[in-house]
Amino acid sequence: MPIYEYKCNECGHVMDALQGVNDAPLKDCPECSKSSLKKLISAPNFRLSGEGWYETDFKTENRKNIADSAKTETKKKESSKQSTDTKSDKKEKKKKDNSSKKE
Repeated sequence: MPIYEYKCNECGHVMDALQGVNDAPLKDCPECSKSSLKKLISAPNFRLSGEGWYETDFKTENRKNIADSAKTETKKKESSKQSTDTKSDKKEKKKKDNSSKKE
């Protein structure tokens, strides 16, 4: 169940309430007993940060670190592209050399 944050518009009291998603919002302030509570939009109290916190959920075969393998695949694609570019450059140069020899 989510924790919602409330603030009273009359007295300024701030509180947290553990409620179900479909529960009606609270209205009565526990401090001043007036019906002026307002549900606030706030950030969660925890944050999932860093790489790999979900890593163990998606393991396949003998791969121990999927995040690292994705980086490796990206590097392989980049180096493959560079080698392809180099090959095409060499072909162009060879064509130019052959055409200059014919003249």
